[in-house]
Parts: sequence; structure tokens; C-alpha cells
Amino acid sequence: MDSEKLFARYLELQTYVGWVDDDAHRIQAVAASLVPYLPALIEDFYNEIKRHPTALKVITGGEPQIERLKQSLIGWLHELLYGPYDRDYVLRRWRVGRRHVEIGLDQIYTNLALSRLRSGLVGAVGQAWQGDQLGLVATIQSLNRLLDLDLAKIEDAYQTEYLARQQRDERLAAIGQVAGGIAHELRNPLNVIKTSAYYLLNARNPTREKTTEHLGRIGHHVSVADGVITTLSNFAKMPLPELNSFSVELCIKEAMELNPLPCNIPETVEFPYGPLTAKGDIEHIRIVFATLIRNARDAMPQGGRLSICGRQLEKLVEVSVTDTGSGIAPENLSRLMEPLYSTKARGLGLGLALAKAILDKNKGGLTIASELGRGSIFTVWLIGNAGQENPA
Repeated sequence: MDSEKLFARYLELQTYVGWVDDDAHRIQAVAASLVPYLPALIEDFYNEIKRHPTALKVITGGEPQIERLKQSLIGWLHELLYGPYDRDYVLRRWRVGRRHVEIGLDQIYTNLALSRLRSGLVGAVGQAWQGDQLGLVATIQSLNRLLDLDLAKIEDAYQTEYLARQQRDERLAAIGQVAGGIAHELRNPLNVIKTSAYYLLNARNPTREKTTEHLGRIGHHVSVADGVITTLSNFAKMPLPELNSFSVELCIKEAMELNPLPCNIPETVEFPYGPLTAKGDIEHIRIVFATLIRNARDAMPQGGRLSICGRQLEKLVEVSVTDTGSGIAPENLSRLMEPLYSTKARGLGLGLALAKAILDKNKGGLTIASELGRGSIFTVWLIGNAGQENPA
């Protein structure tokens, strides 16, 4: 993190705990009298670590490493007592927290270790103190504020670094999932293309029908592969929508033309209360309906019926897409719109996630109801001409 931002944050934390210049003066006034107590504190610190295997396991260099760490801790305590509490001081404290993540030390042991050092330092102040009682109380309060600030910076660094690593791990895991899905989705069409190309190159005197058949297979599976890449591209970078009025009926008609249903799936499209106009980006919303139509088709491999019904609902437009397919298990319903989650044997699991992202950007919504063996209803909510967005 930028050192200027770190220091600005530290100054904010100082204000939060009530740190003032007098606190620094009190600590620096007793610093010299506390130095003789530091070696014993450090010995106690590392002896306690040795009694806890979970904390000790991060020290992989044995006694030589412990001796080096003792010297580092001496330096850390001297800085704590003498300051100055400037940008370099804050940056070094930040690095301590980041280093804990790097070596795999659970943050709870940092908290407990600092608590043990706190007890030792407060005890040393009490033993070395030669002033009045009020001055002792004020000095201990100043020391506690300073230790609280150190712990806050160390924890802040720890959490920031830990979260960054976790996000990197999640991105790598997601990339792995996507890569596996892409490989699965592209391997089949590429194998078909390869087979047909081999036939066309090596067949002796193929008939016109066979040539046409294999060229058709190549063209179809190129489209399949292109569809996979398009889906990924759409999901990765969906431009901001242009919200304009459009005909819902026309949008659905275009989506159906791009995704024709087989003859064993008749469809019904109804607008019982007349034509509907919604506000949104028609190019985006067409992707939503195309996804729902394809999903309905895939849910009815043996045939069935697709029904699409649109109606005005107060200031919203509601469009339900109903199929008579296999339905969705209740435990899967809540996850259907998660990226990379799919109930299909083949599928990237991005279709409904993309649909939800599109509707969110177009100030709409999507709900799902399903029953195993009876089918599913996907309901799309869009802004009506009155301009009110989906309250859900």
C-alpha cells in the first residue's frame, strides 16, 4: 500500500484512540528506564512460543532463527519506546503484519503475543516508576494507546494482505473452473470439425450429399464454438446499457428466431392485455430471453411446451417463460444464477449469471420457480414506461 495512505490512516487511528503529543513525551521519558527490562521480556516471549506448536511451526530455522528474531524484536521495542512515530515507523509496522501472512502465522497469535509484551512492559513501567501515582497512570495509558495503534496497523496489514491473497486464490480457482469448462465445451465441436475435415481431405470420390453433410457439420460446430466464446466475452465485459423504450414482443420474437425450437416443442407467446413497451437496452434484454429459451429447450429433450406470457404489473413489465421440462431440484434453485454453476452435464454455468447481470444493469430482475418433473417458470421484470424499477 502507498506509504502516504498508510500514514494518513495511522493519523486517523491516532485521533480515534485519543493519541496526542503528550503521550509520546510520556513514553519517551521512561524509555531509558525500561531498556534494562527488555531482554527478560524477549526471553519470556520466545519461551512461550516454544510451548505452543502451532505458533512455533512457522519458525523453521530452529535456534539460529530465534536468535535473529530476538534481535529484531529488540529493535522493534526500541522503536516503540523512542519513536519517532513517522511514516517510516508506520510502514515498518505494516510490514510486520504482511510478513505474518507470508510465513503462515495465524493472526490470533500476534494478538496474544502483543498482549504478553503489553503485560511485561506495563509491569516494567510500574517497577521503574519514580514519580507520583497520577503520572504513572497517565504513562501506562499512553503506552496502551501506542500498543493499540501498533496492533491496529499490524492487523490492518494482515487483513489486507490476507484478503489480497484470498482474492488471488479465488481468481485462480475461477480461471481453473472456466478453463475446464471451456475445454469441455470446445473439445466436442473441435473433434467433429477435425473428423469432418479429415473425411473431406481423404475420402475418395465423396458424393455431393456427403460433402454437403460434412461441410454443414463443420459450419454448425464452428457456430457452437463461437457461441461458447461469445458467452464468455459477454460475461467478461458487458457494456453499460442504453435505456430506451422498446417493444417487448419484438424483442422476444427476435430471440426466438435466433434460437428456433424443435418441432416437438410447440410454443405459445401471449400478451393478453395488449402490446407491452419496456425501458432497457434491447440488445441486452434479447440475450436474456435467448438464454431462457435455450434453457427451456434443453430442459425438454423429449419434447414439451414453451409458454411466454407478458403483462403490465403496476409500473413494471412482467414476462414469464414457462416450460414443461424436468424441473429443478430445490437445493439447486438458490445457486442457479451463480457464475460457473450449472446443472447440465455440458455447460459453462454462465448463462443465467449473465442474464442476472444484464437485468441488474437494466434495473430489472429475475425470479425462478420450479418443481421436479413438472417444469419451471422464469419471470423477468423490466421497467415500464412509468420508469419505476423492480423493488425486489
